[in-house]
Amino acid sequence: MIRRLWLPILAAAFLNLAGCGSTPKEDPNSTQAVEKLYAEAKDEMASGAWDKAGKLLERVEGRAAGTLLAQQAALDLAYTQYKSGERATSLATLDRFIKLQPSSPALDYAYYLRGIVNFNDNLGVLSMLSRQDLSERDQQASRESYQSFKQVVEQFPNSRYAADAKLRMDYIVNALAEYEVHVARYYFRRGAYVAAVNRAQQSITEFQQAPANEEALAIMVASYERLGMDQLRADAERVLTKNFPNSSYLKAGGTRQRNKAWWQFW
Repeated sequence: MIRRLWLPILAAAFLNLAGCGSTPKEDPNSTQAVEKLYAEAKDEMASGAWDKAGKLLERVEGRAAGTLLAQQAALDLAYTQYKSGERATSLATLDRFIKLQPSSPALDYAYYLRGIVNFNDNLGVLSMLSRQDLSERDQQASRESYQSFKQVVEQFPNSRYAADAKLRMDYIVNALAEYEVHVARYYFRRGAYVAAVNRAQQSITEFQQAPANEEALAIMVASYERLGMDQLRADAERVLTKNFPNSSYLKAGGTRQRNKAWWQFW
């Protein structure tokens, strides 16, 4: 009888001892656990495993909500999405970040990265393979990229990204001017001289310092000549001569074929 009473007591004591000897499970939401998860994500990024890194960063962002680490994870996530070729998803992540974190110390980088995502959309592999002039493509991405870089330069003039953003802005302006000239050239070759003049004039008005305006003026000269508008032709030629005195268009007497795409100089 006494023996039976001790059995359950001994069993309980054994279970308590077993529990004391086991290692407590780590809280997945603890600072240490989240930082460890972020370190794993960075390792995956370093090795180019963008998909794996993205999944880890999503977990970090969720577990570290409300912290600077969560903000960093969100920006890293946008970068991994961009590197994975998920441009639209990357832009959506950045737009969400900018909307929810207007006072973030990394807001300049968010705008800069947004500019980079759109900027590189115009420098894709398909363009290089087809050797298509980038100015011949839809310029919406370029305009959006320009606006993002402009926000960096104007809102964060002391940012480490400001100087590079300014260079890219100049680059984009040249591309947009080239686009207008490309359209003007298209109209000219098809005999739509009024339309050619209008697009060339748009480039000159909107992008005054762009190198492409040399050809824009040449298109105007040639178009006015074919339209029989001698005074306007003379005016356009005078502007061309004043701004580009050594222009080969003055010698060639019209538009010329380009042997190298403008972006190959970069």
